[in-house]
Amino acid sequence: MQRGIAWIVDDDSSIRWVLERALTGAGLSCTTFESGNEVLDALTTKTPDVLLSDIRMPGMDGLALLKQIKQRHPMLPVIIMTAHSDLDAAVSAYQQGAFDYLPKPFDIDEAVALVDRAISHYQEQQQPRNAPISSPTADIIGEAPAMQDVFRIIGRLSRSSISVLINGESGTGKELVAHALHRHSPRSKAPFIALNMAAIPKDLIESELFGHEKGAFTGANTVRQGRFEQADSGTLFLDEIGDMPLDVQTRLLRVLADGQFYRVGGYAPVKVDVRIIAATHQNLEQRVQEGKFREDLFHRLNVIRVHLPPLRERREDIPRLARHFLQIAARELGVEAKQLHPETETALTRLAWPGNVRQLENTCRWLTVMAAGQEVLTQDLPSELFETTIPDSPTQMQPDSWATLLGQWADRALRSGHQNLLSEAQPEMERTLLTTALRHTQGHKQEAARLLGWGRNTLTRKLKELGME
Repeated sequence: MQRGIAWIVDDDSSIRWVLERALTGAGLSCTTFESGNEVLDALTTKTPDVLLSDIRMPGMDGLALLKQIKQRHPMLPVIIMTAHSDLDAAVSAYQQGAFDYLPKPFDIDEAVALVDRAISHYQEQQQPRNAPISSPTADIIGEAPAMQDVFRIIGRLSRSSISVLINGESGTGKELVAHALHRHSPRSKAPFIALNMAAIPKDLIESELFGHEKGAFTGANTVRQGRFEQADSGTLFLDEIGDMPLDVQTRLLRVLADGQFYRVGGYAPVKVDVRIIAATHQNLEQRVQEGKFREDLFHRLNVIRVHLPPLRERREDIPRLARHFLQIAARELGVEAKQLHPETETALTRLAWPGNVRQLENTCRWLTVMAAGQEVLTQDLPSELFETTIPDSPTQMQPDSWATLLGQWADRALRSGHQNLLSEAQPEMERTLLTTALRHTQGHKQEAARLLGWGRNTLTRKLKELGME
């Protein structure tokens, strides 16, 4: 029995063939097109249940086609496909009314599931916005599946002011994501105010957040607005929220609940309308268990969670990121951009990058100044980068090296007073294995499950449990 009608438009015949075969096998009726104009002509006589469109095509591109369709058939769900994976592409697709965003290469099972979801939600499609947000050059770059998830969330939140919690290691770009969430939100024309909890002395945090009245304490010679007042109608980004003292957490919770606060030394309530985006490199669930973070505040902040992967889990992005940072460094210094030798690109992808994207960016600045030639060779790279590298294969590792490293981590954690080590380590081990297997199979879940020794259902369940879907 036919379950729906799907149209596919892509100038790449191989993509059309693969999708047509997969969707037909799933019980859908499929028609394929080579150009956007062909689709528009066909829409004058019939309408499908869903349209999959490439974003880059000769003549009319996918976004121009999407705009035309939303003017004529606003309820038709359109799924945008692209191999040019970046934040602006994702946000532009969502802003112009796309149902979803499908980066290439895609998992066939996920593509079929997405088409099914689009058809089942046909009647729930929202009217498009006529004027998409124009954004500056994207600072967030990534083709890795984990980064595509980040782009997807930013796109879906582009019409919302909901609270967001960003977690990831230092240097992964948490503030960049916070800026992007603000820039692509209804509050984009209002202030974006950032405050790093770890950088403020404990006795000054309340004054920084809520401001103070004249004479509230020694040195308070004038009335001062806090970050909440400065961010009124906009976004307040609280970085390293895990370092916020408990007494300040209590005050923050009241502000989130009541929408008002008192300046330090003040008696008149100050009302504000502020969106909170918080970030941390710490495990807040563990800090809640340890009594170091309020559980009620955690749930207030953790409405939407964005996980930023470390650079070692998105190695396919490293060459593109490096070229991007070399271009930026060249513009800053007023020189011609350096080029990476292919062997250098390979070397960069094998490095550990404990400082993540920030370390890669600083390395590219260093290379712009210090590399002798116009082409960066492997010998031009700073020697300290090679102190920790990733082996090509497990056979190059000592048989017990990973176990030794795990034991060293456990020993340090126990000496620091940590508890519940298994509940902390097991999800990270599973997440690392899943990410590596999916990267190895280019996102094909069934093959990744086979490599891990799991069934497909087990892998799907694990992805949900670990928040990786």
